[in-house]
Amino acid sequence: MAKNKKSENKISKNEQQLNDGIELIEQHPLFSRLRFYPQIVSKDRLGKNVTAKVSSSGDIYLNKDCDHMPKEWSYIISHCMLHLSLGHFDAERMPGYFQKISETKEQWRVSCDIKLWNMACDIFVTRFLNDIKFGSSYADIQALNKFSSASNELKIYEYLQNNHISSETNIFGTAGIENTDMVGLENPITYDNGHKNEFTTRFAFALADSVRSVINQAGSNDENTNRHKNIADEASLWFINHYPLLGGIASGFKIIDTRTDYFKFDDIEIAAIDVTKGEIYVNLSAGFTFEEWKFILAHEYLHAGLQHHARRQGRDFYLWNVACDFLINGWLKEMHIGIMPNTVLYDENLSNQSAEEIYDMLINNIRKNSKLKTFRGYNKGDIIDNGYNPDSSKPTSLDEFCRNALQSGLEYHVSEGRGYIPAGLIEEIKALAMPPIPWDVELAKWFDVWFTPIEKHRSYARPSRRQSSTPDIPRPSWIQSDVSESSRTYGVIIDTSGSMSSKMIGIALGATVSYSVAKDVPMVRVVFCDADAYDIGYVSPEDIAGRVAVQGRGGTILQPAVDLLEKAKNFPKDAPILIITDGYIENNLKIHHNHAFLIPQGTNLPFRPKGKVFYF
Repeated sequence: MAKNKKSENKISKNEQQLNDGIELIEQHPLFSRLRFYPQIVSKDRLGKNVTAKVSSSGDIYLNKDCDHMPKEWSYIISHCMLHLSLGHFDAERMPGYFQKISETKEQWRVSCDIKLWNMACDIFVTRFLNDIKFGSSYADIQALNKFSSASNELKIYEYLQNNHISSETNIFGTAGIENTDMVGLENPITYDNGHKNEFTTRFAFALADSVRSVINQAGSNDENTNRHKNIADEASLWFINHYPLLGGIASGFKIIDTRTDYFKFDDIEIAAIDVTKGEIYVNLSAGFTFEEWKFILAHEYLHAGLQHHARRQGRDFYLWNVACDFLINGWLKEMHIGIMPNTVLYDENLSNQSAEEIYDMLINNIRKNSKLKTFRGYNKGDIIDNGYNPDSSKPTSLDEFCRNALQSGLEYHVSEGRGYIPAGLIEEIKALAMPPIPWDVELAKWFDVWFTPIEKHRSYARPSRRQSSTPDIPRPSWIQSDVSESSRTYGVIIDTSGSMSSKMIGIALGATVSYSVAKDVPMVRVVFCDADAYDIGYVSPEDIAGRVAVQGRGGTILQPAVDLLEKAKNFPKDAPILIITDGYIENNLKIHHNHAFLIPQGTNLPFRPKGKVFYF
């Protein structure tokens, strides 16, 4: 009998893998906090090719006969859980319209393609799970690239409709191509006044709690989590509970009272932030009110979310911090977040400027503007910069977390109508989703402006190379139009001072040569310069790369080289000039021709340039 009982309790390999997948869900910091009603059934009930389905009631049906590894099961289960957590069954989120059927009753009438809506939701969930790197997807992740510009489910649905993409091509769901994995979409859920979707509400809190838990664990936070909350903690909690735009970021940062270690934080007058550590330092003895602390914390959260520590790119550390302060404080005043303290940097005349534009204004008077005061104090930036160096070994860095939290917060904030956000701030947040343009691509665009492609045309004067194979059929060849060489040339001034390494010069020249050849530039006027100018004359792009010997290697004064080019009778008056330097040059460089600078990443020019600046 015992043997028979043991035999009855034995489960199959596939079902054991399913149970292991459920265990992975229960161990996850986010999904373990969500409600989960697994219904383990056989293929006879779900269908042979159906792995899982989810109903609006919260039941998730799992086919125990399917052969999936535990990580794949955890992905499948979390996929279904997110359909509930993101409100995909809610009528108000679906493409449709609200119709009043009587004076006292309103009802949603859905006017969308149910299968296509399911596909849009599947794509969004797949992208979410791919971003947080959870589980193992069996879908083609590369197929997500075509939907990268669609920010939410409705946008994805519109893309599918506009491009006539059939729901029969849905490879992202858990029920196979022929079926929908969401059961009950024909009767979407509506809520009476005051009632909310319990799944989406729980998801919002679970997301905030899980992020805070992970950040604290990463920072080896051993302090007692039940400690008494101070006024700054309460202000931080307000953002998590009431302000979606900054709530995600707030959940990921630890508030540290500087009074706990005066000697370590004695230089922080009000507040400062260290994004790389996930910490915000507050001096509670400054005596601010709750509403003022809301303003101060929002200020620091935006520093983190907008990646101000990573966007400095060689600019003066303190003036860049001040420029970002002016920008943020202007936005916060428009948004009516808390109360602005009297000591903050604010100028209503800078309301339509970007941080980069404000910085360019500040650098014109370095002595005066270096005395401005941030939340950290005089001549001390509240963005603590210990040398920005993102840790690529971690699957999700704090930088990535801040970007994603701010972008997700914006989408939810706008969709729920939770308050006004300045257009400039919206543009900056959206720009975070776009990868920065590589310097060589920017340089290529500069060449595109000055050297448009030479038109080609067919001519019978020069037979095609294929003419010999068909002597009875005349074949014209493609030839380029006659263009004056003087209209397709430019000047290159190369800083050959001792501070410019051979590798640095090689990288810059390599890009210059390749684009010159690509744009059919026959000759380039080259001038080397350190303390004196060395005129090489006109050379072909290939000669710049291979046969020109670098001269000089003394100090750096570029004005003689500029004057030499601009006064040369055989250099066109409208030809542009490209200046390759490390930035350690004179403080006042006068250039009349259109020009651009190519300088190493992490350096800056000692003046406000009028031409474009490319960083390599």
